[in-house]
Amino acid sequence: MVKAIMHGCNGKMGQVITNLVAADNDIEIVAGIDPHDDGHNAYPVYRSIFECGIDADVIIDFAAAGAVNNLLDYAVKKNIPVVLCTTGLSPEQLEKVEEAAKEVAVLKSANMSLGINTLFKVLADVSPLLSAAGFDIEIVEKHHRLKVDAPSGTALALADSINAANDNKYVYKFDRSQVREKRTDNEIGISAVRGGTIVGEHEVIFAGEDEVIELKHTAYSKAVFAKGAIEAAKYLAGKPAGRYTMKEVIG
Repeated sequence: MVKAIMHGCNGKMGQVITNLVAADNDIEIVAGIDPHDDGHNAYPVYRSIFECGIDADVIIDFAAAGAVNNLLDYAVKKNIPVVLCTTGLSPEQLEKVEEAAKEVAVLKSANMSLGINTLFKVLADVSPLLSAAGFDIEIVEKHHRLKVDAPSGTALALADSINAANDNKYVYKFDRSQVREKRTDNEIGISAVRGGTIVGEHEVIFAGEDEVIELKHTAYSKAVFAKGAIEAAKYLAGKPAGRYTMKEVIG
């Protein structure tokens, strides 16, 4: 049985994970960290992670960027692997993630969905073939009206996956409204749509001569991200120091 600390336990994702773990026989949450708590969880909750003295095999993080520094310090001090799901980290925090990974196992992914990470693998395999054949590449991402960052981290990660498989020959184009010119061969257009309650939709379009190939992933609930985080926690428990991604989790 994997014992986990839920960092950000009373946020939306923290509660989704809490409910899913309650029905999972291979993992349990032994403590939660959240500055706001009304006592409804089945495990003890601490306002600060440094107040938690409960032994655990892994930390699952779905909190705020401002809490990540303390989280990484705690993980290194206690030698507890951490599944880092918080996004919007600063360059300094990203560097701190790399430094922490020298001391403890850290798994970080732009998107915890098992499906989207499978798409990363597919793109790495097929994009060189389609790129060599002259296909233009566009990415369209859609999210709910409350999402503040655009494009999404996942859209950028999809573009990075394609770029890495093609000798980093592409540049990213986010806005074509300011320059009147035709599309270049070495660009990936990335467009963002915001509206309603769309959980998350990412479409990669390969547009060639007289044919179009579309690879698309749609998340219908936050549960897909929670399930991925739980599987990542099971995988990471007991792992030696280092940087891990969802690639290792899905094999």
